[in-house]
Amino acid sequence: MEIKRYVIGNLAANCYLLVGRGGRDALVIDPGGDPAPVLEDIKGKGLNLHYIVNTHGHGDHIEGNGALQAATGADILIHREDAPMLSSAVKNLSIFTGARCTSPVAGRLLEDGDIISWGGESLEVLHTPGHTAGSISLLGDGVLFSGDTLFAGSVGRTDFPGGSMEILLANIKEKLLTLDPETRVLPGHGPETDIGTEKKNNPFLQS
Repeated sequence: MEIKRYVIGNLAANCYLLVGRGGRDALVIDPGGDPAPVLEDIKGKGLNLHYIVNTHGHGDHIEGNGALQAATGADILIHREDAPMLSSAVKNLSIFTGARCTSPVAGRLLEDGDIISWGGESLEVLHTPGHTAGSISLLGDGVLFSGDTLFAGSVGRTDFPGGSMEILLANIKEKLLTLDPETRVLPGHGPETDIGTEKKNNPFLQS
């Protein structure tokens, strides 16, 4: 699996382009701003984009959904708990950042344990609420895309509607820290880390 990261949007969210085996089929995670650089790579490499996956429904992770779908025809995937956020600038909080974005409806609503497959690759959906009720992490090929659940040296905010620090920490400890310590963690903001480093050093996860 080939992975390319883009930092886009006014809140500098990480967007990821994943290319499957054979170099033709692709998936995008969290296009949270103008997806022009992502589209440039998709078109330049002649990729077939199958899915746009949102780790949660906040505006800085969904803003580019519409433009990316219009250009590629890809299906939008999001956990069912966050699906209502796609169509509401109030629920996705973008009204408070000046973006006022909405997204087309999802073509598939995700649940814990679902498998997303494309181009000979697959990602397992881990429902990790706490930042939002429908926050998910995506696990595949030794890589965890953690959205705004787990960051390098930090964890996601829980002071937004649907947030809970107790639930967030429980999910991180029960579902993420139990993974192989060498699992790469590619978060929704900031630099890459790994499970072993966060388990040992993240101040929010020490008990």
